[in-house]
Amino acid sequence: MFGVGEHVTPHELMRAILKTPVDLLYFGGIGTYVRAADETDESVGDRANDAIRVAGAALRCKVIGEGANLGMTQRGRVEAASRGIRLNTDAIDNSAGVNTSDVEVNIKIALSIPLRDRRLALPDRNALLAAMTENVAALVLRNNYLQPLAISLSERRGMEDFGFLQRLIQNLEARQMLDRAVEYLPDDAALAERRRRSQPFTRPELAVLLAHAKLSLYEDLLESAVPDDRYLGREMVRYFPQAIAARFPDALEHHRLRREIIATQLGNSMINRGGPSLIVRIADQTGATPAAIACAFAAVRDSYALSALNGAIDELDNKLSGKVQLDLYAAVQDLLLDRLVWFLRNVDLTKGLADVVSHYGEGIGAVATCLDSALSEAGLRARTARRSELAATGVPELLAGRIADLGVLGAAPDIVLVADRTARPIAEVAATYFAAGAFFRLDRVAGAARAIAVDDYFDRLALDRARDSIGDAERRLTATMVSGGASGAAAVEAWVTPRRADVERVRAAIHEIAGSGLTLSKLAVAASLLGDLAKT
Repeated sequence: MFGVGEHVTPHELMRAILKTPVDLLYFGGIGTYVRAADETDESVGDRANDAIRVAGAALRCKVIGEGANLGMTQRGRVEAASRGIRLNTDAIDNSAGVNTSDVEVNIKIALSIPLRDRRLALPDRNALLAAMTENVAALVLRNNYLQPLAISLSERRGMEDFGFLQRLIQNLEARQMLDRAVEYLPDDAALAERRRRSQPFTRPELAVLLAHAKLSLYEDLLESAVPDDRYLGREMVRYFPQAIAARFPDALEHHRLRREIIATQLGNSMINRGGPSLIVRIADQTGATPAAIACAFAAVRDSYALSALNGAIDELDNKLSGKVQLDLYAAVQDLLLDRLVWFLRNVDLTKGLADVVSHYGEGIGAVATCLDSALSEAGLRARTARRSELAATGVPELLAGRIADLGVLGAAPDIVLVADRTARPIAEVAATYFAAGAFFRLDRVAGAARAIAVDDYFDRLALDRARDSIGDAERRLTATMVSGGASGAAAVEAWVTPRRADVERVRAAIHEIAGSGLTLSKLAVAASLLGDLAKT
């Protein structure tokens, strides 16, 4: 099995075990067992294991679980990952221990309030702590689950995220929060070569960036007014076991580390769901501050009920392939990233998140209920095909329908905004919006735009701007169309009739663009043509 003879030394056997072709290689205990091929044993600093240590390139396992602290050097991890081995870092694989200690301390601080006012006796507190053991374990393991998922989703994006991750590194360096040499991250010259070879960041590198993204966001949120927002105070309930929130809500309200917990909880949620590049990506696209992005994140997450949707995907663990499950998570993440930008550009988030979430949550629900009647025939066919495609991979019917609807529900906030401005019913606005999109084939343009592969940072921003311009024009056209009193295809026809020559010229150009292989330049032309038409 290990490829050794009958008589071997213990050191030879242990080296052979490390290089055995297995599914999982798990490190426990103490010691650094793997380094990079061009690292020396002396540089590792663990002389006790020099005799058995191997290079990352020599490993033949599929997955590594690093239960030991520093079971591998970071360069050894990157070398192994570059050869297709699935691994994170010891900080990710061991995060539950530190997380448990943090939760325990914060629970004790919370319960000190009812202890002081004698609502809770010390023996009862101790009994309560013991009774919450499983709840705390579940909360901690939940965090342990989400971090590798965030890495997997970022890894899945590959070169799409490359420019934003490089920007993250540069921003962290400028803030003196990251030393590339210490973290074994490539310099800009090495990154340029990687870009040329289309070689994305490895999982161990993404794990380091995930941690630093959370730390920097925590500092930004703590220095802002975000932890004081009444709506975001519900992050405290997400953090603590329900037994405390239900019995002693004032203990959470007056917790002396309340601001720090909210900043930690919200920041972790943002980076776990949006990826390590989230803040630089959205800030570069919108110019928004981390605090504003946090508010927009909460608005999108809660308006679309994304926590429940992600929870439904979680329940598919070991019931279908990991690739299909990641595809479902990615569909939710795509919606989150896209609508984050939309909320920052179109909604005043300074007047209270509760009203924003309530208003848009109800509006998105209203759009969802009228899709059967509002979508065009082509839209209905595409939606049905997507449901069937998902169901064929094993996705439950209800969840398949919810995921299939995400593509069209991305437009729901636009529809709500037009309904607000025109005082027309959401169902009528939705029917007109989708009819206008079908008339100009904007659904095909939007789908093709999402598929445009760009790894250059500025190309990514140009793509975002072009898509935003098309969205703005589509909203203005819809508002004009419904103002005539009709809705759906009738409203589109009534608007087209008096200006048919101009409309048909633009329509023909957009149809040609949609059917000829969309590029960034073609998308920019389509956005310009549609924008000019909307102005008239």
